[in-house]
Amino acid sequence: MRVTLAEDSTLLREGLARLLAEEGHDVVAAVGDGDALVEAVAADQPDIVVVDVRMPPTHTDEGLRAALEIRRRWPSVRVLVLSQYVEKKYATELMTGDVAGVGYLLKDRVAQVADFLDALERVGAGGAAFDPEVVRQLLARTAQADPLARLTPREREVLEHMAQGYTNASIAEALFVSQSAVEKHVNAVFDKLGLSHTTGYSRRVLAVLRFLS
Repeated sequence: MRVTLAEDSTLLREGLARLLAEEGHDVVAAVGDGDALVEAVAADQPDIVVVDVRMPPTHTDEGLRAALEIRRRWPSVRVLVLSQYVEKKYATELMTGDVAGVGYLLKDRVAQVADFLDALERVGAGGAAFDPEVVRQLLARTAQADPLARLTPREREVLEHMAQGYTNASIAEALFVSQSAVEKHVNAVFDKLGLSHTTGYSRRVLAVLRFLS
């Protein structure tokens, strides 16, 4: 894939660029702030951008705001956020739109390089990849949301796996249950959240995240 990187740490930025090149990806640009990222994408639209959240000049939410602008202006460009932080306001906005080709990973929780590369491939292919801790923190923001309160503990557990982009078969394997049992829980989630008649992959993630905004 053609990749654009946005990371203010020079060492990490260069390390990621070298890793991706070794894996056969083409790093078309590597920049250190959100404005430069948008400019780089405007000049040469990549397949995917990998972006940190906190970058110059204020080190607050520049990366996520740049990611949202990219999604708005170039919907075909995939976005993988790689950060130490969950910036809830803009993360919610990013994850409650069309989540095909969107991911959010926490640096400290990427245990293996292979996990990062797998997430990159999934997002680049139009899937989703959300760290469970990101989902947990965003769900905690709306703990009083009535639609989610209707779910059973098992349905919520299935829902959290769905939000990470896992298929029914993968969820069944992770929870040590049959795939038919997972399908039953998924359908129950859709029913309780009013998504039974919604089509497309995005409803799997929207089932968790649509009430966060």
